[in-house]
Amino acid sequence: MVGTLYGLGVGPGDPELITVKAYRKLKDCPVIAYPKKRKGSKSYAHQIVDVYLKSDEKDMLGLVFPMTKDPVILEREWLNTVEVVWEKLKEGKDVAFVTEGDPLLYSTFIHMMNLMKERHPEAEIKTVPGISSINGAASRLGISLAEGDDHLAIVPARDDYETMKKVIIENECVIFIKVAKVMALMLDVLGELDLLEKASVVTKVTSEEEVIWDIRELDRVELEYLTLMVVRK
Repeated sequence: MVGTLYGLGVGPGDPELITVKAYRKLKDCPVIAYPKKRKGSKSYAHQIVDVYLKSDEKDMLGLVFPMTKDPVILEREWLNTVEVVWEKLKEGKDVAFVTEGDPLLYSTFIHMMNLMKERHPEAEIKTVPGISSINGAASRLGISLAEGDDHLAIVPARDDYETMKKVIIENECVIFIKVAKVMALMLDVLGELDLLEKASVVTKVTSEEEVIWDIRELDRVELEYLTLMVVRK
């Protein structure tokens, strides 16, 4: 019998924001798969669930995902990663793939799931939804994301001034993820729209490393990847 691959959303950072179902699957599954950094340090998702795991009781399967846009390298490494997980499933073992936030919202698990379906359609795949960093940020900042007929957008920030401006104009609330790399551009857009005071920025929300930034300091700091911006008009 082939095992089941579970995509477990383990929340935005605070280990207490994991769901009861995800916790139960962590305990039940003999194999825990997690994104692994090449230098061996724990990934963010691994850090979140570490408090609940005894690594000597689990088969901890660290998976390295290449940080490159080279399609040849990406295809090779991804196919190799899928086969590593498949070997465990083929042994009849259930595998819990942990991912921060929700497994079906801008998650590494999505590509894993799609490739597994393509390569090994006999594998059963299930997901356990998780609290996203978007929900975590709204809670920590005390900001309502939407009410009534409000339009809410979730947008990966990119180096496109007019598009970023258009998104803000057309929606009552916008959450920009992956915002660190284009923060200077975003500040310029907000300045033009006179909305700097309506923007909030937070890194690693709800975790012990959380930082809620003063918008006036952002032109002088280098932000980490897990940073998002909420613009609420």
